[in-house]
Amino acid sequence: MFGYIERFATVLMAAGFPPMPARVFVALLIADSGRLTAAELAGMLRISPAAVSGAVRYLIQLGLVHKERVPGSRRDYYWMPGNMWDDMLRLRDQVMARWSALVREGIDLVGPDTAAGARLAEQAAFLDFASAEVAGVLTRWKQYRADMET
Repeated sequence: MFGYIERFATVLMAAGFPPMPARVFVALLIADSGRLTAAELAGMLRISPAAVSGAVRYLIQLGLVHKERVPGSRRDYYWMPGNMWDDMLRLRDQVMARWSALVREGIDLVGPDTAAGARLAEQAAFLDFASAEVAGVLTRWKQYRADMET
C-alpha cells in the first residue's frame, strides 16, 4: 500500500502538487473508511503530525479535502468529496483563465503588431481553446454521471 501511495504521489508531484499534500491526498483516496484522522494519516504515511497538518491545510484550501469532527469525538477527520477530480479540473481551468488574462495583458504591453504580441496572441488562443474544452468535458461528465444514475 505504501509503495502505491508513493508512486501515485510522484505522478501528482510531477503535475505540480507539493510532496506531502500529494501523499495525504492519495492516502485519503484509498482509505476504505473514506476518512482518516491526522494520527492515522501520520502512521500510514510514516510522517510527523506537523507534516500532516500542513498537508491537509493545503488540500482544504484547494477544496480537495474537508475536515469534520464526529459528535462526541475530540478528533478531526479528513475526507474527500466525491467530485474531487472535476474540482481539480475546475482549479486547472481557473489557473488557465488567470494565465490567459496575463497573456492578454502582455499583448497590450508589447503591442499586438509585434512578434512578441503575435506569440502571446497564439498562447492566448490556445488557453481560451483549452478552457472551453475543459468546460465542455465537465458538462459532458455531469451528463454521463446523471445517465449512469438512472
